[in-house]
Amino acid sequence: MDTAFAQTVAGTASGTSPMAGIISFLPMILIVGLFYFIMIVPQSKEKKKREELLNSMQRGDRVLTRGGIYGTVADIKEQLIVLKVAENTKIEIERSYIETVQKPS
Repeated sequence: MDTAFAQTVAGTASGTSPMAGIISFLPMILIVGLFYFIMIVPQSKEKKKREELLNSMQRGDRVLTRGGIYGTVADIKEQLIVLKVAENTKIEIERSYIETVQKPS
């Protein structure tokens, strides 16, 4: 009985190579790499571009908020932007709610 068990164990151990495990994970590694280059890289570039846009904002710039409000930048604080939306009307919004910035010509 002991001899049959030893042959079974030896037969299965010699049938697999160390590279078989790596090769079986290769499709998964390729999918993760493809996902990274299709989703993560463009998103990080877009985020960096948006941060540059928000950091270059100055007084007098015309902006559009995510809520659809157009206004002119009257004052810039740390995370708050004061927008002049009408003659005697100013509102404070958070910097992250700015969608687009138009520089005056």
